[in-house]
Amino acid sequence: MDDLHDDIAQLEARIEELRETRERCRKIALAAKIAIAAGAVVAVLTLLTVLRFYPSAFFGSLAAMIGGAVLLGSNKTTWQETEEELRALESRRDQFIGSISMKVVGDERPTLH
Repeated sequence: MDDLHDDIAQLEARIEELRETRERCRKIALAAKIAIAAGAVVAVLTLLTVLRFYPSAFFGSLAAMIGGAVLLGSNKTTWQETEEELRALESRRDQFIGSISMKVVGDERPTLH
C-alpha cells in the first residue's frame, strides 16, 4: 500500500513539473506573438513611410518577425509533447487512485439533534 502511495506522490511531483513547463510555454508563446506583432508594425509603418527608414530598425523588425515565428513553432512542439505526457500521467494517477480500496466513512446511523 505504501508503494502505491509513493508512486502516486512521484506522479504528482512530475505532473506539477509538467504544469510549470506548460505555463512557461504559454509565456514563451505570448512573447513570440508580441515579437511578431511588433516587428510587423514597425515594418508596415516603415513601408508606408510613417516611420523614417532606418535599415537597422527595418531589418531588426524582420528579424523579430522571423525569430518570433521560429520560437512559436518550436514552442508549440514542446507544448504538445508536454500536454501529451501530462494527460498520460494524470490518467495513470487516476488509475492508481481508483485501485485503492476506500473505507466508507459515516456509515453509522445519523443522530437527530
